[in-house]
Amino acid sequence: MRKITLYQKHPERLFGVRDENLRYLGQRLRVEVNARGSEVVVSGEPESEEIAARLLESFDRLLAAGCDVGKEEFRTGVRVLEEDADIDLVEFFLDTSIPESLKRHVVPRNLNQRLFIQAIMKHDYVFATGPAGTGKTYLAVAMASAFLLDKQVRRIVLTRPAVEAGERLGFLPGDLEEKINPYLRPIYDALYDILGYDKTSRLMEHEMIEVAPLAFMRGRTLNDAFIILDEAQNTTHEQMMMFLTRMGFHSKTVITGDVTQIDLPGGRASGLVEAVHVLQGVDGIGFVEFTRRDVVRHRLVQRIVDRYERLEARQSGAGNHEEKETQE
Repeated sequence: MRKITLYQKHPERLFGVRDENLRYLGQRLRVEVNARGSEVVVSGEPESEEIAARLLESFDRLLAAGCDVGKEEFRTGVRVLEEDADIDLVEFFLDTSIPESLKRHVVPRNLNQRLFIQAIMKHDYVFATGPAGTGKTYLAVAMASAFLLDKQVRRIVLTRPAVEAGERLGFLPGDLEEKINPYLRPIYDALYDILGYDKTSRLMEHEMIEVAPLAFMRGRTLNDAFIILDEAQNTTHEQMMMFLTRMGFHSKTVITGDVTQIDLPGGRASGLVEAVHVLQGVDGIGFVEFTRRDVVRHRLVQRIVDRYERLEARQSGAGNHEEKETQE
């Protein structure tokens, strides 16, 4: 049994509406949590008791520092300590948050998101790979927006390849721009959520934010820019080479993609897979690999990703078995 004494005059700010945070803590760590006033008693396995105690004490300090602790922050704290029980949770939230100049205050939701933010701060090129829902695009756009608002860059350039995923562009109605816009919609969604619709529109009108298909990058040199290539798994060797040589002086480039969702026709090799392999160990280039454990969308998304990974593993195993029998 572990007793934690909180120093906040209003501990209900930490406990959540009708103690929902404490209930979540108990269910997630499989401990019994009882609160009376500013004292909380946690009972369970010693390791789980320690995590719960560190979590409550850390959030008590964050509240004292004037930080808001909502349901999402609380659940993020639990996940982070589950991954690394020795991490300083106060430092995690205070030192790795993206600047408050943004419409939405953004903090990393797990360790890999934190590493991603740190990699962007440290390196000029960053590759981030992993499944859908891990926050790769959203965090990259948030960091780009922060860099722009803090005047560390003069513009943001966001691009992605317009690869047909089971559909034909030619059969879609409208001109070229209207056909390509659906492929760029996830980037617009992130911008609107982070900066707000009005600010995004103004920045785009002044050409401080540019969203364009990858084909439009050819022949350009991008100085003083934060450049993001999204859905990079659908680039070819030639496209990736072209893109990687666009960056000019005082710029940063982030490349994101999910190597399990390659839609290139004819079984062509992915430029992202090749680049990650070839550029390992090059000074100034950072790599972050997300896994299904890092999925931060609805909990069902993580389960869906898990099931499909199992399916692909079974199919891959069956294929290898058939190939072996053929050889024999």
